[in-house]
Amino acid sequence: MDNIVDGEKTGKSQNNQSFKTPEQVSAADNQTVISPLLNNPTEQGVESKDKMPKKKRKFWPPSKFGWIVIVLVLILIGVCIYAYTLIDKPKPKPVVITVHKAVITTVPSTLTGLPVSPATNQLPITAVMVENIVAARPQSGLSSAGVVFEALAEGGITRFVALFQSNDSTSIGPVRSARPYYISWILGFDAAYAHVGGSAEALSDITAWNVKNMDEFANASAFDRVSSKVAPHNVYTSTAQLNKLETAKGYTTSHFTSWKRKTAAPLKVPTASTINLSMSSSDYNDSYTYNPTTNDYSRFNGGAPQIDANTNQQIKVPDVVAIVVQESRGPLDATNAYYSEYQTVGSGVADIFQDGGVTVGQWTKTSNTSQIQFTETNGQAIALNPGEAWITAVTSASAVTYK
Repeated sequence: MDNIVDGEKTGKSQNNQSFKTPEQVSAADNQTVISPLLNNPTEQGVESKDKMPKKKRKFWPPSKFGWIVIVLVLILIGVCIYAYTLIDKPKPKPVVITVHKAVITTVPSTLTGLPVSPATNQLPITAVMVENIVAARPQSGLSSAGVVFEALAEGGITRFVALFQSNDSTSIGPVRSARPYYISWILGFDAAYAHVGGSAEALSDITAWNVKNMDEFANASAFDRVSSKVAPHNVYTSTAQLNKLETAKGYTTSHFTSWKRKTAAPLKVPTASTINLSMSSSDYNDSYTYNPTTNDYSRFNGGAPQIDANTNQQIKVPDVVAIVVQESRGPLDATNAYYSEYQTVGSGVADIFQDGGVTVGQWTKTSNTSQIQFTETNGQAIALNPGEAWITAVTSASAVTYK
């Protein structure tokens, strides 16, 4: 029975497997249609391609067609730009830019007549006593001075007082002692006076005449004693040192009457090309030679070119003046040589050499503090060339010769 049952069961199972409902038949048919599609590689591949995302198209580098388009666009732009430049457009108004240049104002120097700044004329005049004994040569700083006075000191030895304002000098000297007639001349310039002591009369006059005193004995810091020369020929100074001392002492400016100046006009035919000034001896006599090309005079002293040690060049000046001044013997100095004494207040003959010629006139000084003046015989002021002037005191008109 069990077998039957089993057989029935088995048969039933087989019957169940072969029997299908209409819904099952329909589902089986659909599965049959779909399955080949799923198992067909070709069809599967087509469906995968349709479902993949599309790739982005690249624009660079461009294709051949793209290059053609770019070139055509650039040509079109160039044509447009060129056409624009041909259009008559209103021109822009020019922009005016004003540049203010610094105006440099100059005025004639009250000391030399050369162009200087107005501020320079407000500086003090600085006078320095410079010796001229043979052992002192060559001196320093004389070519930087605006005016130089020359006269005998004692024993036939000449000496200079040099006046400075617009030109600086790093070395001036040797500086020596004061004398009364130099003081009288520099008072006309309201100058401060640098010196190393002085004669008894000179030191007395400095006090009595209220001179702006810069004695080395009382102001040693403004002077130097160099080792290259022996005393007393070894005292030197500079404009910087003296200007500093003047400021400390309140000597800040100088008031004086300037000399009349003119425009240089060299003579076509020089009449005074060589000048000789007899002072005392061949060691101290002066001479000048005219230079037509530069319209000035080369100075010789003691028969040799007078050299400025600062420049190692011969001194050249546009104006040479010889004044005849009465001279007498004063007291003896420490070496038993007579001090020279000059009558600086008064008048006398003056020979003014410039432009290769000479004007014979006169000098006049009415007081110690007044300015020395140079005039023609009719009283008209003689105009000097701008630049440095050398004024030498001689004892007679015959001491001046020229040719």
